Parts: sequence; structure tokens; C-alpha cells
Amino acid sequence: MTELRTDRLALRRWRDSDLAPWAAMNADPEVREHLGDLLTREQSDASVARFRAEFEQRGHGWWAVEVAATGEFIGFAGLDPVDDGLPFDGVEIGWRLARPAWGHGYATEAASAVLTFGFDALRLPEILAVTTATNFRSQAVMRRIGMTRDPDGDFDDPTAPEGPLRPQVLYRIARGTEG
Repeated sequence: MTELRTDRLALRRWRDSDLAPWAAMNADPEVREHLGDLLTREQSDASVARFRAEFEQRGHGWWAVEVAATGEFIGFAGLDPVDDGLPFDGVEIGWRLARPAWGHGYATEAASAVLTFGFDALRLPEILAVTTATNFRSQAVMRRIGMTRDPDGDFDDPTAPEGPLRPQVLYRIARGTEG
């Protein structure tokens, strides 16, 4: 099982002790602003069960992220195949942090480690990122890790209701072009 470390973070296997703070994140309207409905505790726990199973199957996926100095769980980051039904395929990078962890550079730090893993360990030729057109914080992280917007790849999410969650933007980065 691959764990990733940065100067300040540990990206690691999910623990049962992560379930409550993960559920709290998924019940936070600000954390879920660009993701859709709030999740119940059962839905949140089920997502961790999926993450664990996918990790066992592929050897990578969505890592739990903790502050290395304190062991505090602050969110997740990782790689996942693009969802079926989207107008492109490939592997997507993503992250989600609890509100108290915002503004400390943790998303960029975790995403950079995941990007390096994707290119160096998995030898992926390209990594994609998708978010709502209005999620400027995530788009800023995408740019900070060297990704470039592909406006020709922008699309409407067919699973999202009409409104601000439907328009999505696509970012890309190819192996060998990362900083």
C-alpha cells in the first residue's frame, strides 16, 4: 500500500477514526458548495468503503490526508478514473479539505504529491482535473500544480441539476510538463 508524504502532510490508508470527520466535511454546506447535496452519515461512510475497495483493487485512489505533525485528518486527495458518461476519458486528480484546513496551501501540497505519484509511479501520460466553472479555489490549485485549462473540453455535467453545478471546466497536464 503506497503512502505519500510531503513536508507537512501524510496521504495514507483510510482509518475508522476518519469516518466522523469525513462525515462532518460531507455535511458542511461550504465544503459541498461545488459538489451537490450534503451527504448523510451512511452515504459518507459508504464513500469510504468504496475508496478502500478501489484502493485495494488498483493500489491507488483516494488517500486520506492528515497533518503529519499532529495526525489530524483534514480531507482527501488522489487519482481516479474519469466517470463513465463524460465526453473524455483518462485519470482525474482531485482533493477535498475540511474548512479549517483551507488557506494553508495543503490542497496544493497534496495535489503536487499525487501528481508526482501519477506520473512517476503509474507512468500516466496525462492527468485531468474537473470542477464547476464557479469553483475558483480548485481552479487556482490546478494552475498552481501546472495544469492548463482546456476550454474545448468544458462540458455540462449530465448528472447535475440545472444551475451553477452543471457547467464544468477541464484542466490537463501531460507527463514531462509538470514543474
